[in-house]
Amino acid sequence: MFDALFEYPIRSERSAFSIRPGLERLATRVVTVLRFLPPGGAVRAYEFPGDPGLVPLDPRWYQAARRFVEMGFLHILDGTDHLLFLFCLVIPFRRVRGLIAVVTSFTVAHSITLIASAYDLGPQALWFPPLIEMLIAVSIVYMALENIVGASTGRRWMVAFGFGLVHGFGFSFALRETLQFAGSHLLTSLVSFNIGVELGQLLVLMALVPALDLLFRNVVAERIGTIILSALVAHTGWHWMTERWERLRQYHVEITPAIAAGTLRWILILGIGAAAVWFTAAAVRRLAFRRSG
Repeated sequence: MFDALFEYPIRSERSAFSIRPGLERLATRVVTVLRFLPPGGAVRAYEFPGDPGLVPLDPRWYQAARRFVEMGFLHILDGTDHLLFLFCLVIPFRRVRGLIAVVTSFTVAHSITLIASAYDLGPQALWFPPLIEMLIAVSIVYMALENIVGASTGRRWMVAFGFGLVHGFGFSFALRETLQFAGSHLLTSLVSFNIGVELGQLLVLMALVPALDLLFRNVVAERIGTIILSALVAHTGWHWMTERWERLRQYHVEITPAIAAGTLRWILILGIGAAAVWFTAAAVRRLAFRRSG
């Protein structure tokens, strides 16, 4: 055991404090637990493993925004299941007009559940995260099978909206442990994280669309290529789904009155969100049609 006490004279209440522990080399796994008491404010608790880099203890809004944009961007690039879902979305619709409604729907949907979960509006039961992980795998399998049998542009935006809600909960689980770095800028950090996710998605789409065009133009016919690629994705998603189902079965699922009331609240929120997506997508399609005309 090693204890150390540091005393540092604070010359102003407006002093800005940051910390970079540099303790990660002391052991295989190092967790830093920190309590920070701002002048006249509530105690802020920090707990981070390894080396978190430079951590502003009372971050300005732009510091929080920069950190969470980076987190969102890296999260979408590290999330294999989210990337496979985007891949399935893009395979049959590689034209901008066909992708507008689908991508807009998916973006609005996962933004709703991401922000709502950060404000503790989602279920808090222990079985909920495993359920969401399993449903994310289901979304990949369903989207891949729909590509194989023939996807319809007219209703894919609705499917993307429904599964986008599920993926938003998945994003929120990754975000939950990092909200300690938001300071007093919770909403700014949530919006910034979402912006980072969207930038990551945009980068992925910019890479996927020309790559698929090149593949279908020079290597394999589009229909055959769509079936082959979707079958490979479905195979991977199926294994994830069965593994996560076995994990979910270990939990006792109990529907309490609080969960039932929360479900009704979510039905109302989702109805409003779906209507907003429909009107937004319709407006964007009309604008794109006018410009093309």
